[in-house]
Amino acid sequence: MFIDDTSSEILDELYRVSKEYTGNRTEAQKVIKDLVKIVVKIAVLFKNNRFSEQELSLAQTFKKKLHQGAMTAISFHEVEFTFDKGVMSEILTSCRDMMLKLVETHLTAKSHGRIHHVFNHYSDPDLLTQLYNPNGPFKPHLSKICNGLNKLIEEGKL
Repeated sequence: MFIDDTSSEILDELYRVSKEYTGNRTEAQKVIKDLVKIVVKIAVLFKNNRFSEQELSLAQTFKKKLHQGAMTAISFHEVEFTFDKGVMSEILTSCRDMMLKLVETHLTAKSHGRIHHVFNHYSDPDLLTQLYNPNGPFKPHLSKICNGLNKLIEEGKL
């Protein structure tokens, strides 16, 4: 299982945002490490046909919600003064809850904790507000994240 260059660049920027926001390199590394572990575990479950039809349906709903989140993130970035932290936070929280339901019977409580850790970190309204501040220090990171998301959407990967 390999990660493409675009996804790698997005992860790098998410790491930089987390590191600058928390001021804690170790915490930023842990968030990204948890994110990667979750994605790999879900991919392995999917590849080994461990999900029921109902869970596969939920996975499709999750994928649509994630796509909506990416489109919303890009829109908020491209159209100034449209950012709404409540909307973005709700989308991420909804994704978290769907993912937890998807893996409920497949992964351990520790993995569930990782899901909470990642989604709670990136749905933090203060982090989102700073990330979308048009004059803030995170603007270059947000631009690179949104460019990467755009590319993944165009390639049909997201």
